[in-house]
Amino acid sequence: MLMRVLVLSIILSISGCMTPKNDQKHSMLPSDQPPAWAREAIWYQIFVERFRNGNAGNDPTPVTCDNALIDPLPADWALTPWGQNWYKQESWAKPTGLDFYRTIQMRRYGGDLDGVEEKIPYLKELGINAIYFNPINDAPSLHKYDARHYHHIDVTFGDDPIGDLKIMASENHKDPSSWKWTSADKKFIALVKKLHSEGIRVVLDFSWNHTGNNFWAFKDVEENLDASPFKDWYHTRFIKDSTGKTKLEYEGWIGIKNLPELKKVDTNGKIPGHPYEGNLHPEVKEHIFAVCCRWMDPDGNGHFEDGIDGMRLDVAEHVPVGFWRDFRKFVRSVNPEFYLVGENWWTKWPDQLMDPAPWVKGDIFDAVMHYQWFKVARAYFAQPDDKINLSQFRTQIDSIFLKYPDYTQQAMMNLASSHDSPRLLTSFYNLSKYKFNCKPQEDRKYKTSKPDQTTFDRTKLFLLHQFTFVGAPHIWNGDEMGMCGADDPDNRKPLVWKDIHFEVETQSDFSDINYTETPVFDNTMFEYYKSLIQLRKSHQAFVNGRYNILPLADQHNILAYTREFENQKLLIVFNNNAETNDVMLPTQPVASDLIFSYNMEGMAIDKHLFMKPFSAVVFKINL
Repeated sequence: MLMRVLVLSIILSISGCMTPKNDQKHSMLPSDQPPAWAREAIWYQIFVERFRNGNAGNDPTPVTCDNALIDPLPADWALTPWGQNWYKQESWAKPTGLDFYRTIQMRRYGGDLDGVEEKIPYLKELGINAIYFNPINDAPSLHKYDARHYHHIDVTFGDDPIGDLKIMASENHKDPSSWKWTSADKKFIALVKKLHSEGIRVVLDFSWNHTGNNFWAFKDVEENLDASPFKDWYHTRFIKDSTGKTKLEYEGWIGIKNLPELKKVDTNGKIPGHPYEGNLHPEVKEHIFAVCCRWMDPDGNGHFEDGIDGMRLDVAEHVPVGFWRDFRKFVRSVNPEFYLVGENWWTKWPDQLMDPAPWVKGDIFDAVMHYQWFKVARAYFAQPDDKINLSQFRTQIDSIFLKYPDYTQQAMMNLASSHDSPRLLTSFYNLSKYKFNCKPQEDRKYKTSKPDQTTFDRTKLFLLHQFTFVGAPHIWNGDEMGMCGADDPDNRKPLVWKDIHFEVETQSDFSDINYTETPVFDNTMFEYYKSLIQLRKSHQAFVNGRYNILPLADQHNILAYTREFENQKLLIVFNNNAETNDVMLPTQPVASDLIFSYNMEGMAIDKHLFMKPFSAVVFKINL
């Protein structure tokens, strides 16, 4: 125990972290529970490169993108115009002879932190109060999961990309005392302060499982081989070839060689889709903790209000749980209200989702990205090939949520789509199995155009469920604009801002479905999201209330549940059918009790409620 305390104090010292100032409000939070703010979060996920180009002076160049891919950039490579037809290859892409889904990874649009700052009023109007940023650590790729430096923000998000690269080159990256602040770093810290001043929390995405092959420590290994002081940071092997020359071999995440895996120790090996014991190499761990201090407490004064509020942890099951337990203790020692959400998705794709329970017992994460909830909700509301009925919905929802304490249920990140899955509207338009054959490259019949009205209706019913059920609702940037998109990379189109002209979109070369349509900002969808966020904020029962699914009209597949907290009780009823249905309410409502409705124009308020096809109501029940 003494050794653990000593190691922690050394790491705190070298990284600039200080013990947090005494604060009764913070000290009251049990270490095994999520912070209260995360239970009230309305998440908005931002993929910066595709969000908004607010500064043309920092646009990506071949220098900043160097070595991002196996395929080299063409000599005439250039930034792709924001409004270009998504499925049209650029003039520099066609001569490569590579198909769309190969050259798409070379694209850059120039989204940056200036673009995020410019749209803070938009985010405030929408009503969100928490942002989850996909990785913004310095990296050459469009997605930034291939870190070049964990302790710096990507150079294309600052004001001086070349100058920032020079600053980085002047550091001893292993020594946090030598770390400097680049223009991109300073811009991000300033953005955090602005977002905090607007009541918006900030969570950053990191992968502690792997770096990119441009990461400073890995580059040293490539150059110096077994003489490198960082050779033990990775799973490396040094082999002599027939000429006596030493050759480097290493493990890349799921076989991807430009994502070398950081070294795991004290483990008997991974168990895919399950937690496993072990840890990260001590020097890697020390570096990660120093990086955490940098972004959690930028000025190192023990006040964490100027730092980030949490982290989303990528491919979490690939990292040993011994590390995660130590990681939680460490970040909570810096900020007692720090929120940790893990990506714990598949045990066996595409049929078995991971059980989140081992990850949210209070010693690892506060929550997971709750794909487990979405799979069940989609199966009921969209009625896809893997559809379920009301009885199955009730059983499966209970089996997911009732294994957690109330506070864990409430902190779950209930997401409908993300950078790793089809956009919500497209997911509901294509009635295929969840996350399976969900882009034209995999299914030539997969639809990527604007959906029909039934899809919109079913999607809006689902969204009402998302914002009235237990768990923190999450929006993937652009879904609120009515954007469509298949699975990665088609879910990463640049956002359709009103002031940007878009070319007519045509189908993928892989698609058998022809269409032409111009992408536009869907104001009706935006206003619907706004109304749902306002509804969510209007009653504390939506945040803290327990749910109870009611058998109001099971024979008609009518979903109904209550949310109850203290003196508040709310009733939510969905007619997820193409026919009108008569529902007997448990109590006689009055007009003033109706606080939200969808597709219920002209409805007469009565205990016998005639619900139109694809309609829903939310009543306040007087106790």
